[in-house]
Amino acid sequence: MAEPDHKPGTPREIHLGPEKKTNWLAWLALLLGLLALLWFLGLKGCSRATPIAATTTVTNTTAPVGATAPVVAAKSSTVSQQVGSYLAGTDPAPHTFTFDNLNFDTNKSDIKPEYADELSNLAGIMQKYPNAKARIAGYADARGSDPANAKLGQARADAVKAALVAKGVAADRLETASGGASDPVAPNDTAQGQAENRRTEFVITSR
Repeated sequence: MAEPDHKPGTPREIHLGPEKKTNWLAWLALLLGLLALLWFLGLKGCSRATPIAATTTVTNTTAPVGATAPVVAAKSSTVSQQVGSYLAGTDPAPHTFTFDNLNFDTNKSDIKPEYADELSNLAGIMQKYPNAKARIAGYADARGSDPANAKLGQARADAVKAALVAKGVAADRLETASGGASDPVAPNDTAQGQAENRRTEFVITSR
């Protein structure tokens, strides 16, 4: 039976019922809801990642950087270290080294116990380089007569030599001399200057 409003040869119109249109809209709303949920979760994940990156940056910035760098300024090298570096190199002889930590009390030639380590280290260096020879020169401050100062300088040089020989250095590798008060390295009008002038020098004469 032909539909009353349909004419032959004309396209037939298809009408969706209200129930089908409602189902289509429901699927669209569900799809949009899923997209919104994924977008929200994506934003939330990004917001969580930010603090982690910030923490990593802070950690790297505050990481210890002093591993290869000293915290306290290095002290000046001792005579034994200087002599060791010199004998390990190729600089010509003679070469003079002044003890910074081997001074004597006024009118005395006794070596103080606190200088034992430095002399032990120097003796070890000299034993490591058995061809090296040295001259030890003792000095005095300007107080006293020239003969007395010359004698005092000699006694101080002899005391250093005896200490090195006692620690294993052959006596024939060491000679001694006195400079008396003739070659001061500091003014003699202060106690500090006088102490510096009561010094001992170690001169490598051959290597």
